[in-house]
Amino acid sequence: MNDAASVPVAAILHARSGRWLERALLFAFVVHGLGMLSMAALLLPGMPGGSQGAVAARMVYVAAHPWLWRLGWLPWQLTALADALLAVALLRTPWIPKRLAWLAFVVTLCAIVPDQSGQALWDTVGVALAAQGNLARYAAFERSTFSLIAAGGGAGYTLAAVFWSICLARAGVWTRGMTMFSWLLWGSFGLLALLAALPGGMGLPQWVVGAGNAISFVLLLLWLARAAELVIRRARPETAWGRYARWRYPRRAVGRLIDPLANSRFLRALGEYLPVIAFRSDIEHVVYTNYLTPAEQVQPLVPHGLDLQRIGPAGQFALVSLLTYRHGHFGPRIAGPLRRLFPSPIQSNWRLYVSDPRTGQRGIYFLINAVTGLPQSLGARFFSEGMPMHVPRSAEVRQTADGAWAVTLDPGDGSAPDLVANLQPCANQPDAGPWASAFASYAEMLAYAVPQDRALTVQPWHAWVTRQEIRLDIPLDDCQPLAGAVSSRALQALVGDAEPFSFIVPGVFFRFDAERHDRWPRKWWSAGAKSPYRPELSRQPESPERRPSGRD
Repeated sequence: MNDAASVPVAAILHARSGRWLERALLFAFVVHGLGMLSMAALLLPGMPGGSQGAVAARMVYVAAHPWLWRLGWLPWQLTALADALLAVALLRTPWIPKRLAWLAFVVTLCAIVPDQSGQALWDTVGVALAAQGNLARYAAFERSTFSLIAAGGGAGYTLAAVFWSICLARAGVWTRGMTMFSWLLWGSFGLLALLAALPGGMGLPQWVVGAGNAISFVLLLLWLARAAELVIRRARPETAWGRYARWRYPRRAVGRLIDPLANSRFLRALGEYLPVIAFRSDIEHVVYTNYLTPAEQVQPLVPHGLDLQRIGPAGQFALVSLLTYRHGHFGPRIAGPLRRLFPSPIQSNWRLYVSDPRTGQRGIYFLINAVTGLPQSLGARFFSEGMPMHVPRSAEVRQTADGAWAVTLDPGDGSAPDLVANLQPCANQPDAGPWASAFASYAEMLAYAVPQDRALTVQPWHAWVTRQEIRLDIPLDDCQPLAGAVSSRALQALVGDAEPFSFIVPGVFFRFDAERHDRWPRKWWSAGAKSPYRPELSRQPESPERRPSGRD
C-alpha cells in the first residue's frame, strides 16, 4: 500500500490544527496550579490578605526568607508566560477569528507589563527594603506594588480572559454553561482588581480579598480544564469503537460521578505527558476466541495511519481475536515482590491485527478492553494511549465440573462488551474449522494468531503511531483447542454470523515494557486523501433515557 495514501492529509491537518492551543491550555492549567501551591507554601506569609495580618510581620518574613520569597514568585512568572503562549496559540490556530485573536494578544501583553513589573520590584527592591527594616518605607512600597500587580495586572488579565472566551465561543468550541461560568469568573476577577485599586478595599478586611482571590483561582483552573476539554474534543471526537468510544460505568449511581472523568479528553491529554510505567502480571487461563471476517467488513474500524493485516486467498479475510483471562497480581514492575499485594482482576481484550505501513511493524489494534477493576480501568484510560478500557458489572473465566471453560462478561448498564461462552476441551488439534478458509493448518493459524507482542494505535494530533511493547512468549504447544458456543450482541455487531474457533493457554507471564512513538515525517503525510474522518466511526451521543446493554 502507498504509505502516504493511508494517512489523509485533511485528517492530520484537522487533528493538528489546534495542537498549539491544546498545549497552551494544558500548560496554563499546570503552571497556575503550581502558582497556587507556591502562594500557599511560600508567598502567603508575606502577602497582604495572607496569613500575616500586620505589615511588620510580613516585612520580617520577606527579610528572613528572601530566596524562598523569590522562589515563590517563579511559578507566577511562569503563569505570565503561559498567558502569553495562550495568546500566541490563539493567533496560530487557523479556526480562531484572527481579529479577535489579535485583540486578545495585545491585551494579554498589556496585562503582563504591570504584573511582571510589580513582581520584579518585589523580588529586588522589596527584599532590600524588608532587609533594611524601615517599616514606613516598606509599607508604602507594599501598598503600591500590590496595587500594581493585583489591580493593574488583574484588570488586564481579566480583560484578556474575556477576549480568550470570545475567541473560543466564536470558533464554536464553547457551551452555554461556559458562557455562564465565564461571566461569573471574570466578573469576580474584575471586582477583586477593583477592590485592590481602591484605598482600603472599600473597607473590606484584607483576608476577605485574599479568600476571594483563592476561590477565583480555583475556578480559573476549572475554566482552563473545561476550555482544554472542548478544544481537544474537536480533534478527538467520539467513536463507536476504539480509544474514544464512550465509557459508561455499569452502576449508574457511581457512574454519574465517574463517567465525566473517564470520558475526559483533558485528563487523557495530561496523561500523555507523563512517563509510562512498566507492568507485570502472572496471567492464567487465557481463553482466545477468534473469528475470520471479510476484511472489508472491519476495515472501517482501523484508524488512518495503520493497515489492516489481510489474510487468506487474495487477502479477503481479517482476524478478530478476543482474549479473556485472569490477571495474577497485576502491578508495576518497580513494586518487585510487593506486587503480590496487587489485585488479580479479569480482563478481556478485543483486537484486530494491523501493521504500520511506514515502519513495517506488525501488531494488534484494540477495539475495546474491559477489566473488572475500576482503578485499573481508569489508569489505562488516563495513562495508556492504546487501551480503550471499560468496566463490566461482572466477569469470570472458570473451569466447570465437567471440564468445560465458562467465560462471561456482563456489562450491566455499562459500556463494556457482553460475552457468554461455554467451551469444551478438544483431544487433538482439529483438521478443519472456520480458520481453514485462511490457513493451511491449525498450527499455521496458531503461528499467526498468538505471537502478537505489540499494540499499535494512532495519534494524528501528534502525527505519530504509538507502539506498546509487551512480552507474552507463549509456546504454541501450550495452546489447547476448545470448541463450543459463543454468544454476544457486541460480537454480532462486529463479526456478523462468523463462526468462532477457540483455544486456551493455561498461563503466561505478562510484561508491558515500554511505549514508543514512531513519528510521521511531514513529507510522508502531506500528500494523502481528503476526508478528515471516516463517518462510519462516528456515533451520536446516547440520550439519557437509553440504557445500553453491551455494545448494542
